[in-house]
Amino acid sequence: MKTQSQNTAELSRLCELIKDCNVAMLTTHDGSDMLVSRPMSPQEMDSDGALWFFTDRHSQKVDQLRNVNLAFSDEDRSSYVSVSGTAHLVDDPDRVKRLWSAYAKPWFPEGPESPNLTLLKVVPNTAEYWDAPHNKMVRMVAFAASIISGKPVGMGENETLTGLSSN
Repeated sequence: MKTQSQNTAELSRLCELIKDCNVAMLTTHDGSDMLVSRPMSPQEMDSDGALWFFTDRHSQKVDQLRNVNLAFSDEDRSSYVSVSGTAHLVDDPDRVKRLWSAYAKPWFPEGPESPNLTLLKVVPNTAEYWDAPHNKMVRMVAFAASIISGKPVGMGENETLTGLSSN
């Protein structure tokens, strides 16, 4: 994912946590108010903290956009992030061309000019994260100590970032 410098400490922390995540699970409400999730590939986090994705303008999720959740997971770093925000479509051919990569071609074979290609913009409102020590050996020793002692182990940070959107 491409990232830009963020304008607040909270957005900078969020960016640091998710910048290496190639997939986010986007959760929306369907027509019967059930939660539906699907994998999406983040293309960019802009300087205002908005997250940008390629999508098909005729996708079923388009009718489900309003309040959404994005779930990011980086198992190698033992970092997990849940982002709540608002979503809408944006037609911006210049941004599409700037963000385009060969990885999008299987979904949009005609390239950045694919007729159904548009952008999904998610503006985060809050984010909660769980960030454990990055060293797997440290996590394993802490886990083993917890089993032996029978006490919960502190495996890292859990914070909620609020007021992420200026909108």
